Amino acid sequence: MPQSLVKNYMHIVFSTKNRYPFIDDHIKEELFKYLGGMCKHRECSPIIVGGYKNHVHILCLLSRKIALMKLIEEIKIHSSKWMKKKGIKYENFYWQNGYGGFSVNPAQIEVVKNYILTQESHHRRKSFKDEYRLFLRDNNTDYDERYVWD
Repeated sequence: MPQSLVKNYMHIVFSTKNRYPFIDDHIKEELFKYLGGMCKHRECSPIIVGGYKNHVHILCLLSRKIALMKLIEEIKIHSSKWMKKKGIKYENFYWQNGYGGFSVNPAQIEVVKNYILTQESHHRRKSFKDEYRLFLRDNNTDYDERYVWD
């Protein structure tokens, strides 16, 4: 087969360092657009980017030309530098070291998209830590609690 065909939808989740609430109303929409632009620049079609005060969700179609780890590394490095230039209140901004990357069945794209759109109301009832543990459980991902949070 001379052609390489790949279609990987990914739900990417990562938080700010120590879950500090840097992502406020002043910056969130601009940050989400920036993150989506970073995906697009790396040929990963962003479907939706959203999140809450201390974490982000990115739903994208992963390009066959880049590894998930490399995409996230580049997104974190560039967006962290970008955030630090946004004002004095963001000068100590950092992302956590790790991330979650979960494949998404194409039939579930709208469900995941809606989930990301409703982060604000969702987090009135559930913390990011509880949400993330649920993702890990639902995706049958083994983890050691000592190394999930930084």
